[in-house]
Amino acid sequence: MTSKNNGLSAALVSNLQDVLSKRKGGSDASAAEEEEEPPSTSVGAAKEDEEIDDDSRPIVLVTNGDGIDSPGLLSLVEALVSEGLYNVHVCAPQTDKSVSSHSMTPGETIAASSVDIIKGATAFEVSGTPVDCISLGLSGALFAWSKPLLVISGINQGSSCGNQIFYSGAVGGAREALVSGVPSLSISLNWKKGESKESDFKDAVGVCLPLINATIRDIQKGSFPKDCSLNIEIPTSPSSNKGFKVTKQSMWRQSHSWQAVSANRHPGAGNFMANQQSLGAQLAQLGRDASAAGAARRFTTQKKSIVEIESVGVAAKTDSRVKKHFRLEFVAKEQEHTDDDLDVKALEDGFVSVTPLSLLPTMDSETQAAVSEWISKAL
Repeated sequence: MTSKNNGLSAALVSNLQDVLSKRKGGSDASAAEEEEEPPSTSVGAAKEDEEIDDDSRPIVLVTNGDGIDSPGLLSLVEALVSEGLYNVHVCAPQTDKSVSSHSMTPGETIAASSVDIIKGATAFEVSGTPVDCISLGLSGALFAWSKPLLVISGINQGSSCGNQIFYSGAVGGAREALVSGVPSLSISLNWKKGESKESDFKDAVGVCLPLINATIRDIQKGSFPKDCSLNIEIPTSPSSNKGFKVTKQSMWRQSHSWQAVSANRHPGAGNFMANQQSLGAQLAQLGRDASAAGAARRFTTQKKSIVEIESVGVAAKTDSRVKKHFRLEFVAKEQEHTDDDLDVKALEDGFVSVTPLSLLPTMDSETQAAVSEWISKAL
């Protein structure tokens, strides 16, 4: 691998070369190291019909931005449960919140409903954002514990490279864990319409699972890089990736395309209500603020009873304001990237991009070098 004068240390570049050259043998070596781990952190040798003490296994909390029913999350949770090594918990949005960034919903009632998505995992769908999910999961109010060993957010459908990191709900969930002092990973698949298929998520899990196992192992050892979250970007063809590469966040972003739409195409309150399950409690709270002339009527959806409050007391004044409706779409744009160590360039070249993200405005070279060294040893 060649490296340009881009601010990376020679040691970091050397470690990246080691990652690429040792990738094929590295997984075997990692597996051998894992076999040498004390049996207290593994139940792989236990009989299937033997009751497992969940409290003895490290807790892994999973969320995502695409919603709890998304194939990326389901594939990841299924693989983690199948490992038999972890006490897997899921706290994820019930609907798509993939571009919710680090938003939260304070002052509103959030519903958390238990769901059976994968046998062996404890899961809740939440009527909030990924950040709400992680904040709730770490609060001690939902689960009996308040600090898992690791938080994983993903697998997201679509890249979160460059400035897309600031929009990504998946990265927001991982960042919230870091804010709370819990190590975290955000994982995304570079999904391309017309090319990618659902089975690619299973391949993506196969690619990142050794890194997840190494992360948990080294957190327990105390050797995982501190004060950073890892944003892992998997190329469009996961099974033919060229290896792991530690990268820097680029300035790449998708174009924002705002399209004017007619009023009859604007999603009204009916769609809003349909997309917001468990709003009964939220709307009921509004009752104390409704005027005496307000009236409540109930209707039943397929899942839950919802209370809708409407005002019928005072005739509204004529509204002369102009109201227009728009729809935002992200449009991928081609850019020429010359720095081999940028996340988007590595992804385009077929590498699995691993970008350390900090709560600080910039990532210092010492942390960057520490992550590079850890990757080379872990895999």
